[in-house]
Formats: sequence, C-alpha cells, structure tokens
Amino acid sequence: MASRSDNRQKVIQAAADLLRNHGRTAVTTRAVSTAAEVQPPTIYRLFGDMNGLLDAVAADGFTRYLARKTAQTASSDPVEDLRNGWNLHVGFGVENPAHYLLMYGDPVPGRSGETTREARRVLLTLVHRIAEAGRLVVGVEQAADMVHAAGMGVTLSLIRADPDRRDLSLSARTREAVIAAITSAPDAGDGPDGGVAAGPGSGPGGDREPARRAIALRSVLDRSEAEFSDGERILLGELLTRLADTDPRAHGL
Repeated sequence: MASRSDNRQKVIQAAADLLRNHGRTAVTTRAVSTAAEVQPPTIYRLFGDMNGLLDAVAADGFTRYLARKTAQTASSDPVEDLRNGWNLHVGFGVENPAHYLLMYGDPVPGRSGETTREARRVLLTLVHRIAEAGRLVVGVEQAADMVHAAGMGVTLSLIRADPDRRDLSLSARTREAVIAAITSAPDAGDGPDGGVAAGPGSGPGGDREPARRAIALRSVLDRSEAEFSDGERILLGELLTRLADTDPRAHGL
C-alpha cells in the first residue's frame, strides 16, 4: 500500500504533468485522480480542495526553480551573478509557462508561501553581494523589488506573446536597463577585497556617490568587529539607511 507521502507526490506529479501539457483547465479532480491512479477523495484528504492541490503544484514548480537557482556557483562579479539569476528566472518562465502563470499570474495580496520567501531570500543575497562590493546605488530592498518586478513583467510579457513574434531581446534590454539603474560601474578599488574606491562617483550620476558608499557600509555593518554598543549600532544603521535612501534625482520631478 502506498504511503501518504507517496500518494501526495503521485498526485502532485500527475497534476503538474496535466498543467504542463494541457493547461490549467485540464487539472480536474477526475483527470488528476485517473492519472495518479488514486480515488478522488484521496485528493481532498491530502490537499483540502483543488486550490490546495494547485498551491502544492506551484510550490513544486518553485522548488525546482530554486534548485536550479541555488545550484549556480557565485563568481567574483556579483553583477554578473545577478544577470545569470535574471536569465534563469526568465528562462524558467518561458520554458514552463503554465507553472509560471500558476506561481506569478494570479497573486493574492499579503500572501506568500515558504517557496516565495525562499526565492526572495536568494534574490536579496545576490543584491546584497553587489552592495558589499560598493556598486549598489539604491537600497538593497528597493533594488530587489525593482529586479523582481521587472523580471516578472518581462517573463509574463514573453509568455503571452505569440511564439512566432516573441522578442527575446526584450529580456536582455530590460535587464541591462534595471542593472544600470541600480548599480555603478566598477572602480579600481571595488571588489570583495578592495572596498569602495575613493574616486569620483560613477554610474547613473555622481550625485549618488554618497548613497553608494552608505549602502556599501550598511551591508557590512552587521559583520563589523568594531566595538559599538547596541544603541550606537542601531543609530549608525539608521543614519546609513537614511543616507542610502536619499536620491537627489527625485527632487527634480
């Protein structure tokens, strides 16, 4: 007799295959139970209802995506690693449109599962490395939001385009526009061992140089061995965050 976990995986796999090959409307109780060789009540015992099953299928898709993403070896260039992460995200969506639409196409405000939070953690890690290298010109959270929003928008646009007219260069062009907006060019002293160079500002405007330096310092504050009191560390973090979030360009709007 199959165990509960075995039946659960069989049902998820059957639903995922139906989703991939025939679309969301094909994922019915009857079709899934037939493909998984289980009785229909088994699905409801395992997942509560079909929405619960679809959530599990989405989680399975996220898990496979994250396995590919976390398997990437970090290079010495954090910006290039972000490019690779972007390419993987878009590639997964274009190759698995039904799964991607299930995961991202119908968001629920305030709702995020464990897999969604893990995907966010991976993205924040990539962006945080750019900050540590002294090349991030906006806050880590803001940069991650920009990358996620743009990457998701590009992927959904490519999925919904006629395959014969799909412009795959849209991904690269948008990716580079976002990277240009959140990073500066590398300076001679930048890098994991070089710190932030003392030269003039680079990237999208020298007026962002104070923010760039503040972001770099804020990203390593928690690892600093300096003997700050708790209050001093909190105050310094708040001041650096305020400086990092100051964008002179916004005042001209």
